[in-house]
Amino acid sequence: MPRRYEFDNHLPDLPPPTAPVPVHRPEYLPQQPADPNAGQQIIHIHQAPPDRTVQRLALGSGVGAGTVAAGVYFGPLLVAAMTSMAIDLAVVAVVVAVSGWAVVTVVRSIGGPDGKAALDTVQRARKPRGK
Repeated sequence: MPRRYEFDNHLPDLPPPTAPVPVHRPEYLPQQPADPNAGQQIIHIHQAPPDRTVQRLALGSGVGAGTVAAGVYFGPLLVAAMTSMAIDLAVVAVVVAVSGWAVVTVVRSIGGPDGKAALDTVQRARKPRGK
């Protein structure tokens, strides 16, 4: 009975290992003879901790990663909502402007002398005084 899963490696074989590349390693200068009267000096060498300045700037002081994730998630969501509202308001403004223009055009065309007199009154009221 054949096996259900075949775990054969279908990748080509690795190339044979090559000879190591010679590396120039300079010889250290000879050390001065140690003072026999001095004790043994012990030096501790530690690796410096990683710089976390970017992380601190991203997270802020005492702010957790959840806040950063919420900003990443809700930031574009807020921009999309505000854009949608702005588009709605722009459409409403266009509808109001077109409706106003239509009403004014209809009143001018069918309004007789009373409509024209009202229009003159409105135009005079809109002009700045003293000009």
